[in-house]
Amino acid sequence: MLRTRIFLIIGSAAIIWLLFLLPKVVVENDAPLRTTASDSSAAPSPDENHAAVPRAVQLKISDFRRQFLASASNEKNAIFADSLAKLYVTAGKYDSSAWFAEVAAKFFNTTESWKQAGDQYYQAYSFAVDQARQQSFAEKARESYDKVLAANPHDLDVKTNKAMTYLGSGSPMQGIAMLREVIAENPRHEPALFNMGMLSIQSGQYERAVERLNDLLKVNPNHTQGHLLLGIALMNTGEKVKAREEFVKVKNMDKDPAVQATVDSYLQDLK
Repeated sequence: MLRTRIFLIIGSAAIIWLLFLLPKVVVENDAPLRTTASDSSAAPSPDENHAAVPRAVQLKISDFRRQFLASASNEKNAIFADSLAKLYVTAGKYDSSAWFAEVAAKFFNTTESWKQAGDQYYQAYSFAVDQARQQSFAEKARESYDKVLAANPHDLDVKTNKAMTYLGSGSPMQGIAMLREVIAENPRHEPALFNMGMLSIQSGQYERAVERLNDLLKVNPNHTQGHLLLGIALMNTGEKVKAREEFVKVKNMDKDPAVQATVDSYLQDLK
């Protein structure tokens, strides 16, 4: 039930996957952890079948793919690949977007192009269900992000995303350590605070989650997902009155019917 509710209110497969499928690592200390690494799969093919997308987007994708395959010029191919990467984002097909973004990045070889490739592989990783594909996308994301961090080691958004790719691997504590480094460098970094709070909930460390999420909401009081997760954490620590306050805030912040129904179900549990 919790999984369904979070899906409805947050609308992010990444959050669902991280909350419920990642190993329950201890995020706030250095306790030993045993994990098993999984095999990596090959990068996704750009010809992979997808569900229907808007007709106008389909036509553009088909046209650019035809030109991409027909062109003998590396520069033209890179331009077509960059356009295809953006179109596949519009279509919500992050695996194909990542594939083409990497093609473009290999030609342009700029920090921005590698960041785009890393971001699309990160999205593909977040939405993948198959474990082998998850790991393949995670590795590709890290490869791209490493090129960005080599040029700008203080890009904390990139470092946070890279950290999250370790959570489903054989080295989850490496990811936790990186998130701590981000927060140490910038205690107000919203993505890192949110992810640490989320992972604390996933591992059952609800009091730690409350601390991290309170820190997040001091930085951004309008962080709807932060209020939701804080309510969940408080509910699990027995702080029902405070949990109710957080859920009511979410109801006031987002009038989407699905969100309203989801929060109402939590409020019902608190009666």
